[in-house]
Amino acid sequence: MNYFIFDVDGTLIDSEQMYMLPLQKVLKKHGYDVSDAAVEKVFGITAADALKILKVRDPDQIQKEWFAEISNFKQYAHVYPGIKAALGVLHADPANQTAIATSKVEAEFHRDVTRFNLDDFFDAFVFSDEIKRGKPAPDLVLKGIEKLSASPEATIYIGDTIYDMQAAHAANVAFGLAGWRTKKTAAFKDADYDFETPAEMLKIDALSD
Repeated sequence: MNYFIFDVDGTLIDSEQMYMLPLQKVLKKHGYDVSDAAVEKVFGITAADALKILKVRDPDQIQKEWFAEISNFKQYAHVYPGIKAALGVLHADPANQTAIATSKVEAEFHRDVTRFNLDDFFDAFVFSDEIKRGKPAPDLVLKGIEKLSASPEATIYIGDTIYDMQAAHAANVAFGLAGWRTKKTAAFKDADYDFETPAEMLKIDALSD
């Protein structure tokens, strides 16, 4: 593999609480009785899709209030241990190219991610406002392939959710499970790789032998 495309939330950055706690706060304020498990299941997809799945009746207002609250929960987010070191090695190899393909729109990315100084490790970025369909559709991954001028058979998409795996396979590329966040279960039996730590991404050729 020479083309590495990454999800952000739950893959590079542990940001679940930063997003889900304010969402729960706003839903509770508006009288929605939504379980923690239901909220957890929509982590990692676009806000619009998440609110649709949660059957929110007034999504525009809820999203507005939700996003206004996120800045109050920024202290809960951090880069996963080992991510920067692994990205540094991948990006330094001239044989590799790296990209981010995220369900965030560009403004959200700069609001929530740029502060972690990950940008220098990537050759391209794909945001959800550049494509028509969010995950599990393949659009984000396909746009990443296009921007990198990548060969699909030499490309891997690394993420932490079922939506990520479905998007990768719909784009006909390998999927690597971010096992430092999500443990492999029967739901991920079709994952091509299970990386227990970020450093294992550097051994991908050996893992495929």
